[in-house]
Order: sequence, then structure tokens, then C-alpha cells
Amino acid sequence: MVDQFGAGLDAVVAGGETRSGSVRAGLETVPEDVDVVVCHDAARPGASAGLFAGVIAAVRDGADAAAPALPVSDTLKRVPEWDDSGGVVAETVDRSGLFAVQTPQAFRREALVAAHAGEPEATDDAALVEAAGGTVVAVPGEAAAHKVTTTADLVIVESLLRGRARDGGL
Repeated sequence: MVDQFGAGLDAVVAGGETRSGSVRAGLETVPEDVDVVVCHDAARPGASAGLFAGVIAAVRDGADAAAPALPVSDTLKRVPEWDDSGGVVAETVDRSGLFAVQTPQAFRREALVAAHAGEPEATDDAALVEAAGGTVVAVPGEAAAHKVTTTADLVIVESLLRGRARDGGL
């Protein structure tokens, strides 16, 4: 089977104990002749084909990695010690220039392999490439690529996808 980008879809790989471990397990199966690797969380079912194409295009244009991003709109507070009853606010964080990063994220294969050397852990692979000195670019994200982590998120994503279908985007 081949997807719309020409990549073979013929392997199922057991995940690791961590997110980074799962990516490393998958990366071991990627053929040497593949130039661009895309990592995507199943927790973002609303990511469009256009979002995948956008991150792939950014890597093909010269970036080591590309990640979709949306500007942060909420006021951010740093609360160093949080428990079930809350915590004391230490500061308000300036949100200008802050973005929430999504998946799919695309990578030059060599940059991703190098970033995973030594088995580091991170909440996303773009952070590993960045830490390894690679160039990570942000491309416009999508509200419909909202991450499902709670029951309320399911309602949000369902609504976003219904709206996309109604507008002819699915």
C-alpha cells in the first residue's frame, strides 16, 4: 500500500515504553533511502492532509524539522508548586512569541536519527532536533488538529471535524 505522498505503508511496529522510545522503534524500520520522516500523534485525529503536506514541504525546502504551531492566546501563569487544591502564582509569563506546537512533525531523516542518538527523551521530536542544534521551523497549525487528552477534548474535536465536513474539507 502507498499513501498520497508515495510512502510505503506496510509495517506495524511495537511502541516503546516512552514516546521517544516509540519513535526510535519506528525509525529503525525506515529505509535508508527515505529523506523525510513524519511523526504524528494519534491523539490529533483532525490533522489534515494539507498540514502533513505543509511540514513535508518545509523540510524539503531546507529545514531539519518542521512543526505546525498556533499562537498561544491564553494568559500564562507560572505556578511552581501545584497540587490538587491549586498553587501560588509566581509570575505571569509574557505570551508574545509563544506558540503551541502540534503534530504532524516532519524531519530530515538524518537529523532525526542524530537527535535520537543516546536515547534522549522529550515531549516531541522537534525539541530533540532543536537540542541537537538542528533548524526547526514552525508552519501554520490547525485548530482541527486539537489534541485529545480528556473527554472534553473529544467533544471539541468532534465539533471541529463536523465543521470541516460541512465545509467540504474532509
